[in-house]
Formats: sequence, structure tokens, C-alpha cells
Amino acid sequence: MNKLTKNLLIALFLLISGCATLHPSFETPDVRLISFRLLPSESLSPRFEIGLHVINPNMAPLPLKGMSYKIYIEGHQLLSGVTNNLSVIEGYSEEDIMLEATADLFSGLQLLSELMAAPRETFSYELKAKLDIGSILPSIHINETGEILLQQLRAQ
Repeated sequence: MNKLTKNLLIALFLLISGCATLHPSFETPDVRLISFRLLPSESLSPRFEIGLHVINPNMAPLPLKGMSYKIYIEGHQLLSGVTNNLSVIEGYSEEDIMLEATADLFSGLQLLSELMAAPRETFSYELKAKLDIGSILPSIHINETGEILLQQLRAQ
């Protein structure tokens, strides 16, 4: 390793170490699934409205640049998507984010087949999301599990 390469590696290490101390008190925002309902659809694939509630427990604003997400129902990846239509969540504030997604037809058919064999009123879900805040901080990964009642899925 030549001297220039070694110096560049040392400078990079110092830069990364310095950046890590810029936000030592940063707390991970809290993201919760607040609504999940079936929307009227004219296609074979059902559409859903997904409501997320984001709480920013930090003094600094949370400039959301984008988000990718996956939602599993009864272990089947039913929905996935991305959005860049997000706003800044000011420090010590909270906001609801509404997403629309179309279900994966094949996963939906597998889930429907299972539900016809064993009907139920509640469904387990898992939400996996990655929030990009577009800065030197890493993306925020969210993993939430819970249950959804059948009546919540019905179109209103």
C-alpha cells in the first residue's frame, strides 16, 4: 500500500468517525401502521390504502426523501412499493402518511386459497419499511408486526 492510499484511507476513516458524532443523540423515528383498507378497483388486482403514522422524537426536522415498503399478510408478501412523495416532519412532531398500493395477484390468490380453507376474522401482518432521509445518516429501517381485523379491510 503506497503512502497516498494509506493517507486517503486515514482521511476517510477520520471523516466517517467525525460524521458519526454529528448526531449522537439522534433517536429513531417511530412508524406505526394506522390504517389498512381495501379501495374500490376496476382491475383484477385489489388496491389498498395504507396509513402510516410517523413520530419524529428529535429536535431536528426529518427530511424524508423516499421510502420503500413491503407488507406481508399471513406470511405472504402481498404489497410492496416505493414513494418519493413525502414531506419534512418537523422536530418533535408527527404526521400521517397515506400510501396506495396494488396487491401482488399471485400472492393474493395464495392467501385467498388459505383463507377459504380456514376462514378467520383477524390477519397477522408485518410491515417492513426503509426511510431515506437523504443525509449522511443511514436509512431508517422499520419492522412492525400486528393484527388486522377483517372489518378494517372492507372498502368504505
